[in-house]
Amino acid sequence: MGQAVWTGSIAFGLVHIPVKLYPATDPQDVRFHLFDRRTGKRVRYERTTRADEAATFEPDVPGDDAASLDTTTSWARDPEDEAEERDGPSQTRPVEREDVVRGVELTTGDLVTVTDAELLSIAPERSRTIDIEEFVDLAEIDPVFFEKTYHVAPLRGSGADKPYLLLLRAMQAARMVGIGRFVLRTRPHLVAVRPLANALALETLYFADEVRSPGELTSDLATITLTDRELKTAQQLIAALATPWLPEKHGDAYREDLLELLRNKRPATPAEPADGPAEAPVADLMAVLRRSVEEAKRKRGAKSSRRAG
Repeated sequence: MGQAVWTGSIAFGLVHIPVKLYPATDPQDVRFHLFDRRTGKRVRYERTTRADEAATFEPDVPGDDAASLDTTTSWARDPEDEAEERDGPSQTRPVEREDVVRGVELTTGDLVTVTDAELLSIAPERSRTIDIEEFVDLAEIDPVFFEKTYHVAPLRGSGADKPYLLLLRAMQAARMVGIGRFVLRTRPHLVAVRPLANALALETLYFADEVRSPGELTSDLATITLTDRELKTAQQLIAALATPWLPEKHGDAYREDLLELLRNKRPATPAEPADGPAEAPVADLMAVLRRSVEEAKRKRGAKSSRRAG
């Protein structure tokens, strides 16, 4: 099941149910790292500024510090890509974490910056309760509002099992879902708590102003006329293709092909250790051992000859 991402309680009326949230999905994307084929090393991303890039806003740096940033000795070449190399050498300067500020361009075109302290001052308080404010029919929520799914499990040893089961069975009977709010990882969420067959699930929802209306994309459809025969034929086609939903039928063929490709490729040759004393090859070690044995025999023979003489 993995680790819980949140621990708290669900509250509906005066009933509080201690619960934990667990991710309900596990993306199986194949993630690649980037390497430099010339050196065999990982490609890393760093915070830098470029010498030939114009400033977006007046720097907020004391005079002495600003002057020190202008020295060419602190700049390093940045081989980003061949195109930039053809246009001439590009210079970058590392940016320390404490010097990074967030900036947002407003609809007016103005750029404003904010500090971590300013963001912290308006951050929502961490919540330990999902307060269900209302119950609605799940069919009334357009799937476009669903953002991410979590499994909700009763907190063991807290006496949550019975009220948890009560809420699950009551929501199944009513065919309703609970709409509430809570804060997860400093971000406020609108959520829908819905019943599954044997457990509760929590769907984080997009807010209304985050969902775009498709009206302007389909405005021309109003001028098109469909005949009854066309509509009936399309409905017959839908009925012919209708089938129960079985998610296991729909695998990711591309990911399977990619994994098969990776399994069939020859592994890259491991790099030699850079640090520590170099280990002698096995063949060299055997040669040294043989020479040592021969030297020991020679010395033993010399001692025997001296005793005999």
